[in-house]
Amino acid sequence: MTKLLSEKLFITVCFSALLCAGCASRKDVVYLQDVDPLAQQVISQNYEMIIHRDDLLAIMVNSKDPELAMPFNMPLTTYQLGTSGGSYGVQRVLGYLVDANGYVDFPILGMIKAEGLTRLQLTNFIKERLIKEDLIKDPVVTIQFMNFKISVVGEVARPGTFTINGDRVTLLEALSMAGDLTIYGKRDRVAVIRERDSKRTVLFHDLRSSDLFQSPCYYLQQNDIVYVEPNRARAGQSEINQNNSVGVWLSAVSILTSALSLIVTINKE
Repeated sequence: MTKLLSEKLFITVCFSALLCAGCASRKDVVYLQDVDPLAQQVISQNYEMIIHRDDLLAIMVNSKDPELAMPFNMPLTTYQLGTSGGSYGVQRVLGYLVDANGYVDFPILGMIKAEGLTRLQLTNFIKERLIKEDLIKDPVVTIQFMNFKISVVGEVARPGTFTINGDRVTLLEALSMAGDLTIYGKRDRVAVIRERDSKRTVLFHDLRSSDLFQSPCYYLQQNDIVYVEPNRARAGQSEINQNNSVGVWLSAVSILTSALSLIVTINKE
């Protein structure tokens, strides 16, 4: 075999090694691979937030006569936030805590069962009580969750705990908040850890399948934890500097070494 042919073989093997080391299978990383882009899916799940024990609720009552509504509203509290340019005060309404028995202690109305209700259901209940007991004829009741947060950990770009302002957040939205999965995250092993009524459940999801939309954990709830499991490549690097793709380069070096050995053997012949 000529020297020119040996050099061509060497270049081809080098290119193939680097290409194989730097590429991942499309089937391993693409989300929702079996979704028909033209089909419409009916959303059958109810994503309304359910009130649970230890939830903190902001309950505001308004009326044309502010003095009538005043006894039902928590006072505003001011706290300081510091910045590089100084500090400034932020006002926040004190919340009503749902106790261990699922009740909130509401002014004048007393203990109200809140656990198991949606925000709208509790709003209507308080409004009806105020009218029925002739306390306010035209009450406007507003309820918001003050401690709706989720955590995303594992193989994502920006793991952390995120506060949710609305009543709806999906698993995909949570992953987006965390900067999406890294290339080392297993798309078929994304877990949602949920604790309710002294019980803990762990449900795994395959982001590559449209079955994700049917999961009871697709719409996240208060204090859910999303965990992205690392793939085998990341697990193999657990004792190596995370800033270097050592596993990839070791594979490439191994292939190149084998190629060089083959070329040397051929040239000797």
